[in-house]
Amino acid sequence: IYYININSVIRHYSFPLILHINRFIQFRISIFGTYVTNQEHRYCIAYHTKRKKCQNIHKIGIERMKSLFTSSKKYVIIESPSKKLMYGTKRAARGDIMVKKEMIAMLLAGGQGSRLGVLTQKVAKPAVSFGGKYRIIDFPLSNCINSGVDTVGVLTQYQPLRLNAHIGIGIPWDLDRNVGGVTILPPYERSKGSDWYTGTANAIYQNLEYMESYNPEYVLILSGDHIYKMDYEVMLEYHKANNADVTIAAMPVPIEEASRFGILITDDNNKITEFEEKPANPRSNLASMGIYIFSWKALKEALIKLSEEPGCDFGKHVIPYCFEQGKRIFAYEYNGYWKDVGTLGSYWEANMELIDIIPEFNLYEEYWKIYTKSDRIPPQYISADAKITKCIIGEGSEIYGEVTNSVIGSGVTIEKGAVVKDSIIMQDSVIGEGAVVEKAIVAEDVKVGAGAHLGVGEYAPSKYDQKVYQFDLVTIGEHSVIPENVKIGKNTAISGVTTAEDYPDGALESGGYIVKAGGIV
Repeated sequence: IYYININSVIRHYSFPLILHINRFIQFRISIFGTYVTNQEHRYCIAYHTKRKKCQNIHKIGIERMKSLFTSSKKYVIIESPSKKLMYGTKRAARGDIMVKKEMIAMLLAGGQGSRLGVLTQKVAKPAVSFGGKYRIIDFPLSNCINSGVDTVGVLTQYQPLRLNAHIGIGIPWDLDRNVGGVTILPPYERSKGSDWYTGTANAIYQNLEYMESYNPEYVLILSGDHIYKMDYEVMLEYHKANNADVTIAAMPVPIEEASRFGILITDDNNKITEFEEKPANPRSNLASMGIYIFSWKALKEALIKLSEEPGCDFGKHVIPYCFEQGKRIFAYEYNGYWKDVGTLGSYWEANMELIDIIPEFNLYEEYWKIYTKSDRIPPQYISADAKITKCIIGEGSEIYGEVTNSVIGSGVTIEKGAVVKDSIIMQDSVIGEGAVVEKAIVAEDVKVGAGAHLGVGEYAPSKYDQKVYQFDLVTIGEHSVIPENVKIGKNTAISGVTTAEDYPDGALESGGYIVKAGGIV
């Protein structure tokens, strides 16, 4: 085994076998069971040398590589006349190629995220901006490529346009692959009719053909609306070590919040003995994170058996079915940072945690980067009169006023005399001269007029939707306009182009709302 510079590989080998290319300090080469350390990159190729030891390793490597492919079907390993290790394909029919992947990921990204209110009125929750630079879906996608999972199906449904444009062909995450990579999987019409995705498991079932094309040994099921970092390869090793059919990632939560989650009850070996989906009186605080590894045979069996179940869901139907069938189900306990940003309160809180002096969730770790689609925009500009305290400021932003304890997205303008405190301002928004914004979430491309004041008065219950709006936040939907010199109270919601006539006496009281659709309030 030689570890050499990638440029040498490209110059000297027409069909190199590059097993892993990644930017970690240390990473296990899974095929050969070898470790290699390099400060920037690690590369590994198998080379046929005269040394007996290397020949033996090479021979073992060939056999292990053969086991990864379905040679009896459409994919084989071949050797070149020069004895260099190569790979190739055998076609069963024109354009019909099948490659075996050990594990593929299915990322559920079609949810509306209704608990985020006007923030998701025109965009799917996984496409909502986060941290001044990213979108929520960047985190599971980055986890996949950092974990060596290079085949990801992204299931979309609700308002998919921006999400599709953001993912593209997967270039930012190194998922633009000829074999595997990222694939957008919307609902589609079949010969027997068409259906929307009616549940998490139903969405996976409707894409059985996609999964079968890779003939995986394991399938990783992910949600596209959580903020966390996880090495899925470690979870896979745990799954294998327990000879499990299903492994569910779980973490302890405060017992008063446990009723919001699927709750796991385990024995001393972390084998799950009972599963309760959002119980009223939870008997445990070990909560499912909505991350599953299934052995392919067990998943396929369950999905086909439950295919006629209305709104088929993993927590409500698939996991209970696996229990009934006596499957081996284990809990993989995770103790790192994980945040479900499904409510306005948790979304605001997760953003604010990024700007702590020692952030609980660190975006700046070199060994586990979060990747995103980056537009080519100019650098940020901070004027001589600007005052900035403990903030994240995105690229292309222009700051002329005062910003404190806030997350400012790219292309935002804070005009002279404006004050922004404890707020999230998403990209391309403008805060007018002399305006005050306190504890607000301002979505993309919003115009706040000069002299407006957001976040005045005392908290009051929402008159719009008390399940969604139950925090003392001002929430402004994208492409909205706030007129000059109006006052807006706490726990309010605004969406659309509003005018001074929409604000009796120039104010919107706490708990109030203005939501426009087609110009109608």
